[in-house]
Amino acid sequence: MSGQTAPAVENLNFEDIRDGLSSGQILLVDVREPNEFEAGHIPGSLLVPLSQFSVTEIPDAGDRRIVLSCRSGRRSLTAAAMAFEQGLPIDAHYVGGFIDWVAAGGPVDTGL
Repeated sequence: MSGQTAPAVENLNFEDIRDGLSSGQILLVDVREPNEFEAGHIPGSLLVPLSQFSVTEIPDAGDRRIVLSCRSGRRSLTAAAMAFEQGLPIDAHYVGGFIDWVAAGGPVDTGL
């Protein structure tokens, strides 16, 4: 991908994530670490920890848009850059992350 510029990463909010999950239009990839995910995560999200991030761990999203999420929106941007370098341009992340999800009253699942 050398010579190409990474795509701009769109900041999605609580409503975007909630609506995208409920309609089946997004595949939410949580890049936090397993202990964080196990303690609480957005229902329907998939764990691909940033510490061992590889796009090969992300299943085929089909028609769904891949959206990255983390605790606060910082690691998800790092993961977007890593995904681009690995050949999978991901153009959206949950800007507020899990902190925003909980603050907005979103449901939480626990366990791996």
